[in-house]
Amino acid sequence: MSTLKLDGKVALVSGSGRGIGREIALKLASEGARVVVNDLDAEPAAQTVAEITAAGGHALACTGSVTEPGFAERFVAAGVDGFGGLDIIVNNAGYTWDTVIQKMSDEQWEAMLAVHLTAPFRILRAASGFIREAARREADEDREVFRKVVNISSTSGVFGNAGQANYAAAKAGINGLTRAMAKEWGRYKVTVNSVAFGLIRTRLTEADANAGATIDVEGRQIRVGVNPQILKTAESMIPLGRGGHPHEAAGAVYLFCIPESNYVTGQVLVCGGGRP
Repeated sequence: MSTLKLDGKVALVSGSGRGIGREIALKLASEGARVVVNDLDAEPAAQTVAEITAAGGHALACTGSVTEPGFAERFVAAGVDGFGGLDIIVNNAGYTWDTVIQKMSDEQWEAMLAVHLTAPFRILRAASGFIREAARREADEDREVFRKVVNISSTSGVFGNAGQANYAAAKAGINGLTRAMAKEWGRYKVTVNSVAFGLIRTRLTEADANAGATIDVEGRQIRVGVNPQILKTAESMIPLGRGGHPHEAAGAVYLFCIPESNYVTGQVLVCGGGRP
């Protein structure tokens, strides 16, 4: 008998070619889940798949933007057709596009809502048919099977953050979607929770904002990074004394995916080293 907590489960993890998403995919796979890996670009997605398979796990790639029309249906089909089911959905894909409100364009505002709120909504909607049918079948067989949704939020969505009106609004929205879906899908034995990350040290936060670092998002050059002095000050305010590592962020998500959390739903867990 397998001792892996997620043995045989099928997990969709958006934005899992790099950073926190990659660590989430690796963690779930290490506990037996078969993972559908997603990234905007084929190369990082393939690298995550290769790392999982090299460790003896099972994974496949579903590349593309989560905001593309039809992506949600393709993502869900990758799990159902590729691995025969769907047990865990982690809505992780996203990025920041910051500025103060007087300088913020409609495009910046709408881009954050699209990737952080509309895309998760579409993925859950696309999964709803499979989830309802599977839950009814399992109920007819007198079996209780739990499925898990973990939406990635941010402390910006819980407490707000200057320069992030768009991102904070979208991440607050995902917490609202989480609580609504926990009530809507409880009858199907689906738990729906959010993890709100504080300062996690990824390529988006490690870059020096003064150096003009950018990432390419569907042809847009988005500035990333944090002023080193601001980063140092922020870390000094964290009770644990430092920013988190991506594998620690993945651990918080994992908590909501395992059987021990089957009776926990509609919650927002702050993973921030103790800083509110």
